[in-house]
Amino acid sequence: MTNNLSNLDVIIIGGGAAGIMAAISSLECNKKVLLIEKNEKIGKKIYITGKGRCNVTNNKDISEFFDHIVKNKEFLYSALYTFDNTRLLEMLNKNGLKTKVERGDRVFPVSDKASDVTKTLLNIAKKYPDFNIMYNIELKDIILNENNEAIGVLLNNKEKIYAKNIILATGGKSYPSTGSDGYGYIVAKKLGHKIINPVPALVQMLSDDKWVHDLMGLTLKNVDVTLMIKGKKKNSQFGELLFTHKGISGPTILYLSNFINMDKLPETKIKIDLKPALDFKTLEKRIIRDFEKNQNKMVKNSLDLLLPKSLAAKIIELSKINKEKQINQITKEERKIILNLIKDLQVNITGLGSFKEAIITNGGINVKEINPSTMESRLIKNLFFAGEIIDVHAVTGGYNLQIAFSTGYLAGQNLH
Repeated sequence: MTNNLSNLDVIIIGGGAAGIMAAISSLECNKKVLLIEKNEKIGKKIYITGKGRCNVTNNKDISEFFDHIVKNKEFLYSALYTFDNTRLLEMLNKNGLKTKVERGDRVFPVSDKASDVTKTLLNIAKKYPDFNIMYNIELKDIILNENNEAIGVLLNNKEKIYAKNIILATGGKSYPSTGSDGYGYIVAKKLGHKIINPVPALVQMLSDDKWVHDLMGLTLKNVDVTLMIKGKKKNSQFGELLFTHKGISGPTILYLSNFINMDKLPETKIKIDLKPALDFKTLEKRIIRDFEKNQNKMVKNSLDLLLPKSLAAKIIELSKINKEKQINQITKEERKIILNLIKDLQVNITGLGSFKEAIITNGGINVKEINPSTMESRLIKNLFFAGEIIDVHAVTGGYNLQIAFSTGYLAGQNLH
């Protein structure tokens, strides 16, 4: 869908959440817009968010969002307060997308279809006669004039298109199959922008501990999980944990992955309290009671009433107690070892999962080089940034999509 591409007010690179919202926002300001998307359709990453249902935002008061932003929250004040979750939902609802609120104040389309979110956003943009879109074409470079101002784009088919403003909304590096392959960083770096080293975030943690791999597929519910770096508690989460063939995952681990320092990996551990509802003394009484009931059984079967069978066997293995020994022969010291493993099961962390499986990117364009009130580059006039390409990210729960929508909207409102 392209009309006459002369006298463009803005070219937006990237048709994800930030890019399409930047287009809508620009169109609201009566700008002539060209959106360039490298895929055959917009919002490819939106399609896989919320397991294909699209956790479009969070219903908490916008003031509470900042508690869930992991990095550079101050930078996002203008964006989130200019276009908050209430305004986003009003826009979507008014244009036919019904939404519902689920656990943790997460907001989803009533249809449970992420495709309905992208259709609604595209339909909003298409209502404006000055909206143009090009698919299956990629950015090669930003064109600057002699005053170091952005004036156009060079595409991979060697075509040059000019506009008064450029918005770079190419995403990060997570889920590169959706098109966010990090190319935007290369373009921005060439223009002099500093890129904070991008690493996977909201991703599984890797471990070389063999016992962890042996438990692959086991999910633990209602456990306390603590991230320890250099012997100090960094953060903790209560909830689900999943053992994988590479390490550990699940909601608690995805959340804690935000706080890992890649430079300190040799000193990084995860501590799991398998029975957080029971303090040490209460748990000890429970174990003594179980042992008395089954005193003639072998140690290898001693924890079957307390833990999943596969995990119970691993705890005994890690305790180094002879599993063929009878329960009534367990010493007080051996019982304490078992107790400590249940309350403080430690996993050595050797790394993070890859960008292929990461929900978002930690890193990106240095926020010090972007005006937080406008999203315009402080280095290149008429160049704006929006979405995951910026060095900001939050925990799961709809916060990252809201950041993309809000930064996109703010950029579109501040064009020259």
